[in-house]
Amino acid sequence: METYIERLIYASRWLLAPIYLGMSFALMALTVKFFQELYHFIPLILAIEDNQLILKLLTFIDLTLVGSLTIIVMFSGYDNFVSRLDVAEGTEKLSWLGTHDYGSLKMKVASSIVAISSIHLLKVFMNVEQIANDKLTWYVLIHLTFVLSAFLMGYLEKLKQ
Repeated sequence: METYIERLIYASRWLLAPIYLGMSFALMALTVKFFQELYHFIPLILAIEDNQLILKLLTFIDLTLVGSLTIIVMFSGYDNFVSRLDVAEGTEKLSWLGTHDYGSLKMKVASSIVAISSIHLLKVFMNVEQIANDKLTWYVLIHLTFVLSAFLMGYLEKLKQ
């Protein structure tokens, strides 16, 4: 009976596989959003102010970072928790694939969240005159919370080693 339960528990990891597959659909949605933003941006390139250009470029960078984070979580999570990815011989293989354990995956996610939060905070600072001071304070506090959390996670991970 114990062996049956253990096998069932171990096999339940495959319940994550559709979730990781669903992340690829989320990545497709993000790609559509990126090109939608680009489509609306291209006709304005010559008329847009420098400040607005920087904000739009930050939006593109932000979308790219979220897409990269999605790939890291999707591939590393599947590889760590469900099954090794079998990449055919002679096909291009990502150099980092199979090198991220759960701790390094957490750090990648945390540092990506800090980077994404930094971009959002920079966007806020670019329009600082239009933001109420109390809102600005909350933006900074939330960002600092992300930074502190990532730092503490990294510190605790370092202590484990």
